[in-house]
Amino acid sequence: MFENLLKKIAKELDKKSIPYMIIGGQAVLLYGEPRLTKDIDITLGVNIDKLDELLNITKKIGLLPLPEDIKKFVEKTYVLPEIDTGTSIRVDFIFSQTFYEKQAIKRSNKINIKDISVKFASLEDVIIHKIFAGRPRDIEDVKSIIIKNPGFDKTYIRKWLKEFDSASSKKKLTIIFNDILKKKNLFL
Repeated sequence: MFENLLKKIAKELDKKSIPYMIIGGQAVLLYGEPRLTKDIDITLGVNIDKLDELLNITKKIGLLPLPEDIKKFVEKTYVLPEIDTGTSIRVDFIFSQTFYEKQAIKRSNKINIKDISVKFASLEDVIIHKIFAGRPRDIEDVKSIIIKNPGFDKTYIRKWLKEFDSASSKKKLTIIFNDILKKKNLFL
């Protein structure tokens, strides 16, 4: 179910030259331990001025928007939540134009799913997203990714986490990452 929907979405986004990457649970399945995930999260490398174009694409795929006032919801959250009419799988399209997201999309990995190339966030960017989200499930996902892929780029992750820390008064993301590495004996 998920594979077919991912293929349809990737094909249409590529056709319209909309940059994207799959993040969240679907990306964790690629790099970490298998786990139950009920949705698809997609970061788009476009701003909300492309909302109408995205709505045309998603309608063609068979997705229906969940919010009643779509434009107001997207302007407030930068997220377009939709549901696949055939499978009831939820798909969240996340609009972004930040420098980090643009770089992350450029670093995405093309994974072939039944002859269609689908762009997944890099392992390092999945770790960054998960640490940023910070829920217990996200931290467990980070641990499983690290255990399964010990040769990842820690320097890249630290660079971005330090940037996010400097923009926040909490300044804890780098500490969380380093603590995970220490607990897994991977600190370098």
